[in-house]
Amino acid sequence: MRIEEDLKLDYSDVLFRPKRSTLSSRKDVDLKRKYKFKYSGNHWSGIPIMAANMDGVGELEIAEKLSEYGMITCLTKQHDVKKINKFKKIKNIYNNIALSIGIKKEDFERLDKILKQFSFFKFICIDVANGYSERFSNFIKSVRDKYPTKTIIAGNVVTADMTQELILSGADIVKVGIGPGSVCTTRIQTGVGYPQLSAVMECADAAHGLGSHIIADGGCTCPGDVAKGFGGGADFVMLGGMFAGHDEGKGKVVKSNGSKYVEFYGSSSDTANKKHYGGLSDYRSSEGRTVRVKYRGKIKDTLSNILGGIRSSCTYVGAPSLKQLSKCTTFVRVSNQFNDTFVK
Repeated sequence: MRIEEDLKLDYSDVLFRPKRSTLSSRKDVDLKRKYKFKYSGNHWSGIPIMAANMDGVGELEIAEKLSEYGMITCLTKQHDVKKINKFKKIKNIYNNIALSIGIKKEDFERLDKILKQFSFFKFICIDVANGYSERFSNFIKSVRDKYPTKTIIAGNVVTADMTQELILSGADIVKVGIGPGSVCTTRIQTGVGYPQLSAVMECADAAHGLGSHIIADGGCTCPGDVAKGFGGGADFVMLGGMFAGHDEGKGKVVKSNGSKYVEFYGSSSDTANKKHYGGLSDYRSSEGRTVRVKYRGKIKDTLSNILGGIRSSCTYVGAPSLKQLSKCTTFVRVSNQFNDTFVK
């Protein structure tokens, strides 16, 4: 047993320190990034925000709208050939879609079936709650061997050593985050986790040293947190709860006390396990919660709010582009982020 005593930080523990800027307007900030991926050799250009592969978020209708902004959507693991076939506009948005799989034999088989019919998909997201197993690294290697020209996203991990392990196993992009999500209960159920900003900073440093990329997955509660993820070195920021509750997610809208709500739940929750796998196995416990989020209408307004916040962050620190944000970032530690006097 040992204790690491150096300070680890979440997004809520810091604020950007403002700096002099030559920017005259938020509209002058360029939020687009261009990446070339280590193993696939593929190029991608767009705004590097991703929708998480969660029910009500990682959906084709969400992908259609996000693609208009040049953003990526990781589809849920339940998207098969039949479901994709029904979506007539798939060839218009495939460049901004990632196919999500687990590490079971049937996951690999489903991926094979999809790619035989839709070979144009470029991103594969290999997603498990715990990315620290040898089995996971070996599975990444097998997918890399089978699909050398596909860009592989793999996670989740939160430390530099395992970030490097996944990259050396064949991952182009590593997904970073254990427990920070709004409907994730891993930290209280298992006692395992890592403050998200510190995880992003350490994993980004490790990945960039090997010519690869990371996704900051989870922990964002507001546009400022998204900006902090990028300021901490993330190449992409993935959002779940911030994208929940919109028309495009196709969730059931319920009314209560005069307000409208949409059910939202974690991928390891009882709700998700009952819906997709017939319930939890006897040896497992739920690591997600089910909540009701306020119905938010069309996702367009949410996207505009997030992008406006990031642009403003860049102007405050003098970054003319999202690419420059981390280079212009100085974080200051705080005990309070904002005045919540009138927040109910």
